[in-house]
Amino acid sequence: MSTKQFKSEKIDAIKSKIEKAQVAIVTEYKGFSVEEITKLRREIQKDGGDYMVTKNTLAKIAVKGTEYEALTEKLSGPVALAFGFSDPVSPAKALTKFIKETKKGEILGAVLDGKLLSVEETKALANLPTKEELYAKMLGSINSPASGIVGCVNGVMASLTRAIAAVRDQKAA
Repeated sequence: MSTKQFKSEKIDAIKSKIEKAQVAIVTEYKGFSVEEITKLRREIQKDGGDYMVTKNTLAKIAVKGTEYEALTEKLSGPVALAFGFSDPVSPAKALTKFIKETKKGEILGAVLDGKLLSVEETKALANLPTKEELYAKMLGSINSPASGIVGCVNGVMASLTRAIAAVRDQKAA
């Protein structure tokens, strides 16, 4: 395979990921071993994303003309891209957790909805609840009144049962 063909395939791979992504996060991977990068990639893939180490020039070509073009100013040095396809929060959470555990690498920024996020904003994104957590909270809120009504009805029924049992015991004595 020629070098030009290889580069073209890499650019196409980045473009295909960008087209599907809700968020793209730029990270520095200096000091990561291959095993650590593989572990991080699996963690992000588990949550519906991907992690890709690529050449900056190829990434700049791939993002040109897309809403992720703002990433070009963050693409310098040994960087990798994390993409979130189903949830913009999950890859940020996985990256933050991984960097905290390994004490290697750092988040350089992200693009969400065409807006370039700073390092602080990207870390704040990691502190937001994921879609699944929001769904659980929402269902809990919806379920809460119904379970309260059930508790009240059961309480009344239990009190009535105890009262009838007390009257029965009193008449039997």
